[in-house]
Amino acid sequence: MCTSKDYIKGLVSVIIPVYNVEKYIDKTLQSVFAQTYKKIEIVLVDDRSSDRSAEIINKYQKKHPEIIYYLQPNNMGAGYARNKALELAKGQYVAFLDADDVWKPEKIEKQLKLLKKKRGSFCFTAIEMIDGDDRVIKGKRKVKSIIDYSFLLSNTMIPTSGVLVDRIVKGDFRMHIRRGGQDYATWLRLLRDGTKAYGIDEALVGYRIDGDSLSSNKLKSIQQIWEIQTKDEGINKIFVGFHIIKWCWNSLKKYYIK
Repeated sequence: MCTSKDYIKGLVSVIIPVYNVEKYIDKTLQSVFAQTYKKIEIVLVDDRSSDRSAEIINKYQKKHPEIIYYLQPNNMGAGYARNKALELAKGQYVAFLDADDVWKPEKIEKQLKLLKKKRGSFCFTAIEMIDGDDRVIKGKRKVKSIIDYSFLLSNTMIPTSGVLVDRIVKGDFRMHIRRGGQDYATWLRLLRDGTKAYGIDEALVGYRIDGDSLSSNKLKSIQQIWEIQTKDEGINKIFVGFHIIKWCWNSLKKYYIK
């Protein structure tokens, strides 16, 4: 495992958890290869896929030495897969990408420029929602230029596939391990010390969704926010109730109000 002294300066480690994504992993990897910023390694941790995911990755690995592939000993979930990838990653920067999402070519380059300008350690981009055939089904979700811990309590604006973190500035970290909401819990933990997350209000990520499951996912998110804020963050339940009410309104605006 690398320490902060060992990270390769300027290298971006792309963290991709893999589980039965044979349908999309081609497009996802191609979007990384197409980045205008080229100092990149791709760390794929396979959570014991039962489809052709490993075969497809192996095909690319033969031509792309920047790919690191690791097969988990058991199926353990996306949080564990991301943490293993963070352990294997050698880059100063880590960027998260779900194995069915895609990036616009200038995504990493624009984020690095923003971090340099702001002298920050954490940034993210806006997304647009796409279906299984890459059709845009919901345009850009606007994001704020700066997000802090307090704002994040009532708005889950930071998309996992849009995040990039400077580990030399921010320090080593791991994803929160829980059944759901690992990303949200992790962003809260990273911002807890006063760190600011800088946003790029440009849809540089194609976020793939299943429209039929959107409502049920929202109900699960409410439960996850409650558990994370009351148990992990130790926030008074009354305040968490107010946060969830605000979150529901913000979510309604993001997904259903044009």
